[in-house]
Order: sequence, then structure tokens, then C-alpha cells
Amino acid sequence: MMTDADMRAGTVEDSQVGTDSPMTMSQKILAAGAGVEHLNAGELVQTSLDIVLGNDITSPVAIREFEGAGFEDVFDAEKIVMVMDHFTPSKDIKAAENCRSCRVFATGHDLTHFYDVGDMGIEHALLPEKGIVAAGDVIIGADSHTCTYGALGAFSTGVGSTDMAAGMATGKAWFKVPEAISVVLTGQLRPLVSAKDLILHLIGIIGVDGAIEKSIEYSGSGIATLSMDDRFCIANMSIEAGAVNGIFPVDAVTRAYMHGRVQRKWREFAADADAPYVRRIEIDLSTLEPTVAFPSLPENARVIGEAGEVEIDQVVIGSCTNGWLTDMEVAAGIMAGKKVHPRVRCIIIPGTQQIYLDAMERGYLRTFIEAGCVVSTPTCGPCLGGHMGVLAAGERCVATTNRNFVGRMGHVESEVYLASSEVAAASALAGKIADPRSVV
Repeated sequence: MMTDADMRAGTVEDSQVGTDSPMTMSQKILAAGAGVEHLNAGELVQTSLDIVLGNDITSPVAIREFEGAGFEDVFDAEKIVMVMDHFTPSKDIKAAENCRSCRVFATGHDLTHFYDVGDMGIEHALLPEKGIVAAGDVIIGADSHTCTYGALGAFSTGVGSTDMAAGMATGKAWFKVPEAISVVLTGQLRPLVSAKDLILHLIGIIGVDGAIEKSIEYSGSGIATLSMDDRFCIANMSIEAGAVNGIFPVDAVTRAYMHGRVQRKWREFAADADAPYVRRIEIDLSTLEPTVAFPSLPENARVIGEAGEVEIDQVVIGSCTNGWLTDMEVAAGIMAGKKVHPRVRCIIIPGTQQIYLDAMERGYLRTFIEAGCVVSTPTCGPCLGGHMGVLAAGERCVATTNRNFVGRMGHVESEVYLASSEVAAASALAGKIADPRSVV
């Protein structure tokens, strides 16, 4: 196994665990965290944690469990992160009470990473931006989209608030070592086709339950053509196929992103050439089309040519899936000099305060406002039907969010269509689901 001296940040260091038999990336990371040489799929293992994450909805539950169990101290105040991102600034009294409980806990335990109004962002955009998560980490979060950090080559997965409480106290968690699906990417995405189209296409192949209790491991020459924002989007929505986690290999793009952000040593792991996979899927990125997931499951993927005439009432561009600066850039590029359809409410939500600032400095926010959009503080708000864009009965929304379940963004008789920022921006202008290539 690697020693501390071997874990030099910015270098390519592959774990030596499991040299006797092949393992996937996830198996290697979990084995290293557990301090064992090898793990097989299906084994139960207790692993040390590098980060424990919660938000303003899940942390209060974890705090009650933590205190109810009689715990007095957290295992490491630098490794517990709480982000007030779902209903902040607080939308009602309940939200305010939840945030207050987190503030009291964070202050009482001297948590290093507590993010509130003014410096918070959508948690899964904020943690990578701040350099809190890194390659080789074992991360749990009381939010299902914690799998986002697999884009950095970490084993990162969502858990319940009770597991978060135990993790805060002990610094450990139990895992069932997942089997893995290999997704091999080749080629390069064409203009106005994005990572969101790729992940919707993949979920359409696998189904929302096709990767339950499994890891999705991405590989292939096409990965080098994907930005970190692309990878975050893909890893984020791996859970929508039921996966425990989605994970990317660490390459030059990953290292360049972490360099200067991550102020600690990280570890790089690579799947063995003959690693055991239960399924292999190959996708040529150059063959993909703009894709939309129709109600009410992410697996209901249709290419834009099959969308038909679907008039809409609202567009949301943001969320932990597509609130990145590149999303602001492509949406602004499509909307520049144009007006949002008079029937459509278009809501733009940068993922973090820094993304907000960068979008402002580049003129994107002016473009959005002049086009007739509203620009929000970073928040998860409308994605889960919380605030900042709740839907009424019969309304339809094109959203760059990650879920379109019944009632996800409001009334049970509303509809959510998942799409890329390119499709969402084009649809806001057209007043219906539209091909971005038709408006550029």
C-alpha cells in the first residue's frame, strides 16, 4: 500500500493494494480506506472517511441523532462540512429553525467548513471549488448527489442522516463493496451537444434501476475531451441510474483542477486492466444528439428530433448538475440579443457565489436580465420544489436539474423535462422544447 510519503499532491501515484487480483477503482479506494490489501464485490467493510457532508435539510436530522446517541465530540472538525443551500436564505420558519440548529452545532464543535448565506453555494459545486474534496477520498454525504465528487477520482456516495451522524462521531462508515459497470467513452461531443445529453442517453440505456448497488466507472479516450464541469455533471447523475457512485480516472484535467485548490496530499487510484465488471457499455460521443428526459423519470430519454411540440411555462438553468460557469456561458451565448418567450419564466441559478461573480464579470448576468430572465442567489430551491420556482398544476418546465419525478418541482400535475443548458436556453426563447442548433 502507499505510504504517506508516497502521497505527493500533483503526482501520479497508483495504489498498490490488490496486486494479487484485479480490482476496480472503487474497490481500490475502499480497500485503502479500510487498510486492507484486497476487497471483492459484495463484501462488507468499515472504511475511514475523509469527508462527511450535510446540508440544511439533512444535517438537522443528523444532529438530533448525534446528540440523541450521546455523542459529545466530532471525530475531526476539519472533515465535517455543512452547507446551507436548499432553502437559503430561509424561505419559512421551519427552514430558519433548521439552519439555526446547524449554526449552533457548527459553532459548538468549531467546524472548519460551515457555509451560510453570503459564502455558501450549492453544496456539490461548492466543495470541489473550495478544494475540500480530492482524488482518492472516501466521502459520504446526507444527499444522494454526493456522488458528484467521483468526477475527481474519489469514492463518494450518498447516505442517510443516521449514517451521517455516525460518521461525524466516529469518522468511519460501513459499505457493501459494489460491483461495477464499465462505461467506455470514445470520440468527442459535437457543438451544442453536452455532458447532460450523454448522461441522459446513458440513463436511457441503463434505466433508473439498472445500476442499483453498483458503481459506474467511466473510462476511454473520450474522457480527455471532457471538462471538469462535464465530469461533475455526469458523476452527479450516475445516481439517477441507481448507482452507488460514479467515478472517473484521474488525468491531466483532474490534476489541473485540483492544483492550487486542494491544500493537502491526494491519492490517485486506477482500475486494473482486467478489473471485474458486470457490464460494459461503449458510447461514441460524436454520435450523440441533444436529448430530453420526458416525465416522469430520467430514463425517459428522447433525442430532440423526437420531442414533438411541447409548449412550456418555465425554464430553470442551474442546480448541482448544471449550475457551472460553462452552463452560464453556453446559455448566455444562445440568449445574447434575444428575448425569452412572453409565456415563459426563465430562472438562472449560478452554482456558487464565485460562479455568480465570474458570470457577472463576463457579462452573462446582463445578457440574462436583458433577455428577460431572473437571476437567483445560489440555491437548490426549485430543483426539489422548495422555492424560487415552484410549479402549479398543469405547468411544464424544462430544467437542467437531475430529477423529474411526479411532483418533484411542485404540483403533482406539473411536468418536468430534463435537458442540457443548451436545450433549456433555446426552449426559453422558443416557448417550447427546442433544438439549440435551430436558434444559433
